[in-house]
Amino acid sequence: MLALTELGQRLRQERESKGLSLEDLQKLTKIQKRYLLGIEEGNYEVMPGKFYVRAFIKQYCEAIGLDTDAIFEEYKSDIPSTQTEDIPQQLSRVRSRKEIPQHTKGVSKAYDYLPTVLVVAGVVVVGIIIWVIAQNIVSDKNKEQANQEAPNSEVQQSNTQEETNETTAKNDNSTSEDDQSAADKKEKEKAEREKAEKEKAAKEKAEKEKAEKEKKDSGKQEYKEVQKTGRSATYALSGTDAFNLEVTSTQADTWLDVKNGKGNAFFSSILKKGETKEFDLTKETEARVNIGYSPGVELKVNGKAVDLPFDSSKQVRQVVTIQYQPAEAQ
Repeated sequence: MLALTELGQRLRQERESKGLSLEDLQKLTKIQKRYLLGIEEGNYEVMPGKFYVRAFIKQYCEAIGLDTDAIFEEYKSDIPSTQTEDIPQQLSRVRSRKEIPQHTKGVSKAYDYLPTVLVVAGVVVVGIIIWVIAQNIVSDKNKEQANQEAPNSEVQQSNTQEETNETTAKNDNSTSEDDQSAADKKEKEKAEREKAEKEKAAKEKAEKEKAEKEKKDSGKQEYKEVQKTGRSATYALSGTDAFNLEVTSTQADTWLDVKNGKGNAFFSSILKKGETKEFDLTKETEARVNIGYSPGVELKVNGKAVDLPFDSSKQVRQVVTIQYQPAEAQ
């Protein structure tokens, strides 16, 4: 096993302090586990190319909440510079074609085809003879069959009438059963519609009550930007007696760290795709939200959606600090 570099030791310690395994980190960064292990061990030879070394280290740092610029500056001796790799050129090869020799034309060529012509003519003659014989056999069989069917026509007609009567009776029974089945189906559909309408009405009523409550609670709520620098931004929340925070990740797993102003953690782990975490911070005066992978992350304060401070396509890791002053204290 290779000896860890100073950078590799720092990254591994930071990852383990977050409680993340290499498998967890692979899900967050979409980088194969063997490349992540290579970064920790300083074994950059396992990378697909030297160009990827810096890019993979940058994604590793952002996923565990480290400042990439500071890491690159502090450990620049451990990180190789980007080099352009030569791509070997492939030479095309042209295969020569062989010339097809031309046969000379002459009288002897006609003699070469004579046996073939004779064989084809013989086959045609034999085919005609077989066809004539077959036509005679078919004609005799048709006459014989007609003679046999004549005496039995009355019996067949009687059988056909009986089969028709049986079929009619079966169809009548089937129609009766189908009518009953259709009636049952309509009754069932009616019951399902009534149930769906009741559930819809109850859901709409609950949503309306919730919206009225949120509107009442946040009628005077103010959420405004105080300062913004680097990848961090500070906001002031006032005009409300509640401080409820919701964080949802809609695109991918992300590292989420939520602490109060004293540094006590409410959550410090992976927020999985499609998962929502809710925090009641009403008793706190400040909350710090550290988002490792911001694309697709949504924030709500007291049920009201608020924008992230930075464009997530340009700033993947973002830190949002919310200072809270209750309305009754103002």
